[in-house]
Amino acid sequence: MKKSTIVVMAILAVASVLILLPFMSYNGLVEKQENVKEKWGQVMNVYQRRADLIPNLVSTVKGAANFESETLTEIAEARAQLGQVKISENTFKDPEALEAYLKNQDRLSGALGRLMMQTENYPELRATQGFRDLQAQLEGTENRIAVERKRYNEAVKAYNTAVRKLPAALFAGLLGFEKVPYYEGEKNMNIERAPTVDFGKN
Repeated sequence: MKKSTIVVMAILAVASVLILLPFMSYNGLVEKQENVKEKWGQVMNVYQRRADLIPNLVSTVKGAANFESETLTEIAEARAQLGQVKISENTFKDPEALEAYLKNQDRLSGALGRLMMQTENYPELRATQGFRDLQAQLEGTENRIAVERKRYNEAVKAYNTAVRKLPAALFAGLLGFEKVPYYEGEKNMNIERAPTVDFGKN
C-alpha cells in the first residue's frame, strides 16, 4: 500500500472520529439531562402529594377543641405560597427559581413540624382513625421526598460529571448543556428534616 494512501486513510479516520465525537457526546448528554428532568419531576410529584394531604390534615385537626389556629393559618399560608412560585420541569436549571421553590417547601415543612408537635397535647385527636391515617400518609410522603431528593442528586451528579468530562466538555457549552444545581439542603437546614410526626403513646 502506498504511503500516500495510508496517510489519506489515517486523515479520514481522524476526521471521522472528530465528526462523530460531538454527536456521541450530544446523545449521551441528552440522555443524562432527560434523567435529571425525570428525577426532578418525581421530586415535584411527592411535594405535590404532601400539599394535597394538607387540606384533609387541617380539616381533621380543626375538629379538636381549642386547637392552636395560628399554626393552621401558617400551614394554609405556606401551602398557598407554594402555588405562587412558578415551577416547571426546567426549574432545576435555574438556581434562583430552585432556591425560591425550596424555601417555600422549607416553610411548609417547619409549619407541619410545629403542627405535629402540638397535636401531642390533644389525645382525643390522636385517637381518631382519620388522624392516624393522615399521620401514616404524611410519614410515607416525607420518606418519599427524602428518597426522590437523593435520586435527583444522583442524576445531577451523573449529568454534571458528563458535562465536565472530556470529550463532552469540549462541546457541552456549545450544544447548550450547562451544569445544574444540586438539591442542597444544608443551605436551608429545615428542608432536610422531615416534620416530626411522633405523637407519643395513647
